Amino acid sequence: MEHRDDIGAKLGMWIFIFTEILLFGGLFLVYAIMRNRYSVEFHQCAHHLNAFIGTVNTIALLVSSASVAMSITAVQKGDKKTAVILLFVTLLCAAVFMVNKYFEWGHKFSIGLYPGSQLMLTLNHGSIMFFSLYFFMTGLHMFHLIVGGIILTIVAIKVQRGAVNAGSYVLLENGGLYWHLVDLIWIFLFPLLYLIT
Repeated sequence: MEHRDDIGAKLGMWIFIFTEILLFGGLFLVYAIMRNRYSVEFHQCAHHLNAFIGTVNTIALLVSSASVAMSITAVQKGDKKTAVILLFVTLLCAAVFMVNKYFEWGHKFSIGLYPGSQLMLTLNHGSIMFFSLYFFMTGLHMFHLIVGGIILTIVAIKVQRGAVNAGSYVLLENGGLYWHLVDLIWIFLFPLLYLIT
């Protein structure tokens, strides 16, 4: 039987995830409205994004979601070593994502294409909207990914020390839920920004 604190922690995490879905759902709605209004500009701007990097990042996050889920199973079976290795795989995938995003954003900044830049100010309104939404949504997603990485690093340390174990693993479950949210958000961002042209 679950401890009352565990039930409360899980409920709290689900409520938090719901609020995050509302936040990104609102952003996706704004994107859809702007895409409808400026369909030609959004179509043209989407070609300036690197779909290959987006695909690699999608694969990295899907692998990371699988590894974090398997780490929960490993903890439930009392296999601490495997759980830590799987959490390390998750964090490695997150690092791959961040490195790719660094190069992708770095290229945009190197040509002067970023919010508030002189180049952005010369673009038409639809193009400004596309790139503003691109930077805001992917930036907000990266912030969530960094937070998730910090959480899973703390959880991995606690697993290694035995504080998170087969009898008490709600912290890992909640960390995993948060990580799945990060993955889910990207699953929507990737096709919206990179594929629907």
